[in-house]
Amino acid sequence: LWTLVCTDVHLLPWQNNLAAATVFGKSICIGKNGEGYFAFAPKCPHAGAPFTDGFIDAAGHLVCPLHKYRFCMRTGRNVSGEGYFLKRWPLRLEGNSLYIGLPPLGLY
Repeated sequence: LWTLVCTDVHLLPWQNNLAAATVFGKSICIGKNGEGYFAFAPKCPHAGAPFTDGFIDAAGHLVCPLHKYRFCMRTGRNVSGEGYFLKRWPLRLEGNSLYIGLPPLGLY
């Protein structure tokens, strides 16, 4: 099931190629890089720092603002060696509209 996140992806509150969004009352984080758009949990699984305060490094990895743990946005895998995994969801872009692939109660 594809659910609308926003009608114009350019209007999301982007900062460092990261933006917060709400779907079904739940917060998600959206990242963008050369590969496209990615949706994932809003907080680092290690210490709970908000990813919107982080950044995307030159390799396209999501970097936690607290301890600089790095995550592959495509797979959710922690690439800096700590062993954490990032909850993620598929996104689809149609024109400027962004959709997330999940059922209405399927975020957490």
